Formats: sequence, C-alpha cells, structure tokens
Amino acid sequence: MGLDGVAVRPFAAGDSIAELTSLVHRAYAVLGAMGLNYTAVDQDDAVTQRRADRGTCFVAVDGTVIVGTITVYPPGRLTVCEWYRRRGTAVFGQFAVLPGHQRGGIGARLLERAEQCARELGATDLACDTAQPAAHLIEWYTRRGYRPVDQVQWEGKTYSSVVLSKPLGRGNA
Repeated sequence: MGLDGVAVRPFAAGDSIAELTSLVHRAYAVLGAMGLNYTAVDQDDAVTQRRADRGTCFVAVDGTVIVGTITVYPPGRLTVCEWYRRRGTAVFGQFAVLPGHQRGGIGARLLERAEQCARELGATDLACDTAQPAAHLIEWYTRRGYRPVDQVQWEGKTYSSVVLSKPLGRGNA
C-alpha cells in the first residue's frame, strides 16, 4: 500500500494503546522469527504506553486504522548509551509499520516527521539503534543519511545493536 490517504499525526488521547501494541507486534514478528528479542516483539500495553509517554509519539493513519508509529525522545531524555547522552542528540524508537503497508513510503514519511520533531526540540542529531543481524534495517537507515556511530549490548538482548545517527542540518529531510 502507498501513501494515498495516509496521514501522520501525533498519537491522541482517543487512540488505542492496544491497537498500537498490536501494530508493533505484527511489524516486529519477522525480526522475532529471526531470533531477535526486540522489546516490541512481545511488549504489553503498559510498556507501549510507557515508551510512547516518554517522548512524542506519532502515528500514520489510513482512514481510522493506525498503520505505523514512531516515537521521538528529546535530547537528554534517553541516557542509556554513550551516544544518546551526547548534547543535542534526540533519539527515536518504537518505530513500526504494519507489514501490509511496508515498502510504500510510510516509514520514510514517519522518519521525516521524526526528524522535523527533533529539530523543533532543538536537536542537532537524531539517533536510533537496531540489531546488528538486521542488515536490511541498517541498510534502510543508511540510505536515509544515518551512519553507524557506535555499538551497544543491551541488557537481556540476544544480539548486539548498532547505533546509527544523522546530523540534522536545517535543510536535511
């Protein structure tokens, strides 16, 4: 599916956390099948809510159905790895697009909105991390101007993560 009729907006009080949790489960299922125990593979509604509340959560909506999401954490909010503690570095996470809506530009649109939000929050860089074995995701981020800058082993994870970052110049999209 493409971008026709898909709007990106902030997650609203009337939106369903259960629907958001189901979305991330479905989007991360292929990664779980690869043996990667991402939090999003099996997180409960309380974890989804907590992750969304710690930042600015956006959703991509097709009609009344949430088909994608991304959450932006302001600089200084996430300090769990050295790169995330860098001055001016915002972070995004809980990034997902329903499998049937992938490869249609929705993820790119969500990421562009995250970059815009990070700039509005005063960030000079936007960072994320993903499992090192998820080469397809690392390649996707690289095509969008992100570069590997660090590696981290999160507690309880069965894989090492690559930290990627992108400078947010005024003209970058």
